[in-house]
Amino acid sequence: MELKDKVAFVTGGSKGIGYGIAKSLAKEGVKVAITSRSLESAGEAAIKLNKEIGQDLALGVKADVRHYDDLTKAVEQTIDKFGQLDFVIANAGLGHYANIQDLTPEQWSETIDTNLTGVFNTAKTTLDALKKTKGYFISISSLAGTNFFANGSAYNASKFGVTGFTQALMLDVRDLGVKVSTIMPGSVASHFNGNNPGPKDDWKIQPEDIGEMTVDLFKMNPRTLPSKVEMRPSQPSKK
Repeated sequence: MELKDKVAFVTGGSKGIGYGIAKSLAKEGVKVAITSRSLESAGEAAIKLNKEIGQDLALGVKADVRHYDDLTKAVEQTIDKFGQLDFVIANAGLGHYANIQDLTPEQWSETIDTNLTGVFNTAKTTLDALKKTKGYFISISSLAGTNFFANGSAYNASKFGVTGFTQALMLDVRDLGVKVSTIMPGSVASHFNGNNPGPKDDWKIQPEDIGEMTVDLFKMNPRTLPSKVEMRPSQPSKK
């Protein structure tokens, strides 16, 4: 598929995985709406991306994925600006890691509302537009969506949910001509959970690697759908 002049909507796109995906798409000539809870962060990311690409392809939009109305407005802004919507990447996420004895109800709710309900909200608010273009929806889950670990009750629950939701969504909408996949990365060199990426993270998956995978999925022959893609570092760090 030729990607130039297609339109993408990336939640949580101001840094990390989301920004890596947005940049990879923009390099292919895709117009990209980058969302963030902060309009300032979204706008700064769009300006940065436009400078790096050398074209005016990115738009910064405020949207807190926990809130359906926020996403409705962000999608409307994107279509008003670019005229259509071809690709949606539900990437926004966060992590609270704690033993269940210490995990607070507020941390549980923020994790589930952002990581899981946020994907539902993103899918619901973009589906009509994707039906018009026979578009593609991708969620960013995690290997934590099939592999549980200590202190991960909230994060595991959210990502198990994202994996299951996205696979069910795929079955719901494939007869409408909309393709759906979930990408499940392992350790990524991103700003997730307060990390400051540096040389210590060179062994990890890089955000641009996930961007490259996203581009590959969009270019896949339409007769084939890789519905679930696991990604992991080829040489894990030996502690």
